[in-house]
Amino acid sequence: MRRHTCSSGILPRCLARVQGAEHPLTPPPDAWRATPTPGCRRLLRTAPATNASVKETGKHVRSDELSRLEAALFLAREPLTTRRLAKLARLSDGTRARTLLRELRGLHDASGSAFRVEHIAGGFQLLTRSAFGPWLRRLGEQPPGNRISTAAMETLAIVAYRQPVTRAEIESIRGVGCEEMLRQLMERDLVAIGGRAEDLGRPHVYVTSRRFLTVFGLARIEDLPPMETLSGGPATTDTDAAGPGDDPTA
Repeated sequence: MRRHTCSSGILPRCLARVQGAEHPLTPPPDAWRATPTPGCRRLLRTAPATNASVKETGKHVRSDELSRLEAALFLAREPLTTRRLAKLARLSDGTRARTLLRELRGLHDASGSAFRVEHIAGGFQLLTRSAFGPWLRRLGEQPPGNRISTAAMETLAIVAYRQPVTRAEIESIRGVGCEEMLRQLMERDLVAIGGRAEDLGRPHVYVTSRRFLTVFGLARIEDLPPMETLSGGPATTDTDAAGPGDDPTA
């Protein structure tokens, strides 16, 4: 796990960059994430299981397998693994799901779709592109639960870049108490207790959650931007920072 030594002010800017214009996607509001109803699940179960029939969409021939995969992604409220997608879309296996994910991603990119298949939190999810963020925000106010204070963001950033980290270490970096901030972050399922340190008293250590990866659009924690890109020079690390992981659909 990467561990950085850097001023706490740098850390929130690193997380802000992940959610900024450089990241290609922004998660849609909850209202735009359909909840699978019994009827929707029934449609997925009764969808044709073969590729004998195809649908002509412009110049692209869309198979029933691809349509079922896209339907499963559209209905999902969280990232789905290839194995889970294969089961929902009635595909042969995860390898077939991965092949169709590449095809679907290419189709969305080529057609200029408002949506794109993104690999985040160890799975795949259909998200809106960042260019449509301002327009989507005009459709409805962002739920209060998705907002986070500056103090909480700073605490979250320290956990993200220093994990596993104790509360005492976080407070040493911030210079103020952080018990309340940690409680709020845990309530929002962005931070979790990752065990106990070997220090005196064996205090809890904190780590980011799977939902943190989903919210920030990351496939894994190593995909966080390196701090040297923001601090103007290389940051001190205990180990070399790993680069972004290979795209599993490639």
